[in-house]
Amino acid sequence: MTPAERDGHTREHEYDVVVLGAGPVGENVADRVRAAGLSTAVVEGELIGGECSYWACMPSKALLRPAIARSEARRVPGLRGHAYGPLDAREVLAHRDDVVGHWKDDGQVDWLASVDVHLYRGHGRLHGARRVVVEGPEGDRQVLTARHAVAVCTGTRAVLPELPGLPGARPWTSREATSSATVPGRLVVVGGGVVGVEMATAWQALGARVTLLVRGGGLLPRMEPFAGEHVADALAERGADVRTGVAVAAVVRDGHEGPVTVVLEGGDHVEGDEVLFATGRRPRTEDIGLETVGLEPGGWLTVDDSLRVTGHDWLYAVGDVNHRALMTHQGKYQARIAGAAIAARAAGGGSLDTAAWGPHSATADHAAVTQVVFTDPEVASVGLTLAAAEAAGHRARAVDVDMASVAGAGLYAQGYRGRVRMVVDLDRETVLGVTLVGQGTGELLHSATVAVTGEVPIARLWHAVPAYPTLSEAWLRLLEAYRDGAGPA
Repeated sequence: MTPAERDGHTREHEYDVVVLGAGPVGENVADRVRAAGLSTAVVEGELIGGECSYWACMPSKALLRPAIARSEARRVPGLRGHAYGPLDAREVLAHRDDVVGHWKDDGQVDWLASVDVHLYRGHGRLHGARRVVVEGPEGDRQVLTARHAVAVCTGTRAVLPELPGLPGARPWTSREATSSATVPGRLVVVGGGVVGVEMATAWQALGARVTLLVRGGGLLPRMEPFAGEHVADALAERGADVRTGVAVAAVVRDGHEGPVTVVLEGGDHVEGDEVLFATGRRPRTEDIGLETVGLEPGGWLTVDDSLRVTGHDWLYAVGDVNHRALMTHQGKYQARIAGAAIAARAAGGGSLDTAAWGPHSATADHAAVTQVVFTDPEVASVGLTLAAAEAAGHRARAVDVDMASVAGAGLYAQGYRGRVRMVVDLDRETVLGVTLVGQGTGELLHSATVAVTGEVPIARLWHAVPAYPTLSEAWLRLLEAYRDGAGPA
């Protein structure tokens, strides 16, 4: 419900800040500015909590956790003999449904009310500077005016390629892949990025026969090459058909409920019961009134480090829409920065000296981006790959360690396989990036993030002593490899 009466008439309201989009990013912007004493409204046309809560981070991890836990149990003496049965798919899917609140947002709505943020249900569009028009679901029309700022936090949506037969084939996107009520017998996954490999991992563990089709030469192309190699090998060992260097030419569905045929360039084809296209995302900016403020609809929004849109002193673009780092945690980080900047500018009469941005300046979303891919094995990374460091002009060196050489790894799981790489700036002797592959490595990532973000000298890292015997001893092995002059294996 909106705060206004739903009587079909246009009503006008004024707030200090208006937020378009009530996903995790929009919620965090609203929370920060409201905590600073600014009156705040958010506009949302779908569920409060957004993509992450209902169709991405939360449901995907609910699907993946049983798969990973079973895999870990199979490598623990005394337990592995009891972990070879199939997953209870019905129980896993029911838990997934509980995690997403059965696609109801009552709790999120209550939270907004508890922090005194006004919610407007409906589609919001900019209508000139500092004005947002909301078309409600029952035909009501609200005009919201922002005294200080409008924040665009509308996120992204999945992109489907233009292929013959695809619209009629009813393909899955990430939304269908995380919300399906049944396990397909055969699933064809197109795309080797994070969504593709995570969903291939989850549905294969739940019993689907998975074929993974990748146009490029490997999986996870934005990460160190060995990361994708480990994931591809693991998927293949569990029975997936992983094909790289292939392109889809057409898709055909046999009737409404029949199988789907994915035709490849060159004439080969793959059959499945469902096909998931995980081939990219685009910003949800095509119908939010950008043209009324001189911006191009449908495009990414360019911002400064306080998340303010270039050329507009009142307009902010936070999260995926600015294309800086398309991950929920990075968007929430940006939201905290944007909220602080909006509040500071409001307190200062609209001004905030660029040289004095300080805590109002986002840097981690390009200098120390963190990511965990919840496959088996897990992949975690922060900062630059070796290739990216060299492309950026750094005189860099990479050192690699086989995780099997770490005492804690052998205790964590028999036959532990993994690899970790540290990329070092040779001129400053600080860490530019770290990539870890192996079970449980996501929990090692924050130590790497602190090293990269804090620009901790290698000489100081020797005095950060890892506990024995834990996976964190990988840090000691990396430092030894760097000292001894070892390079990539």
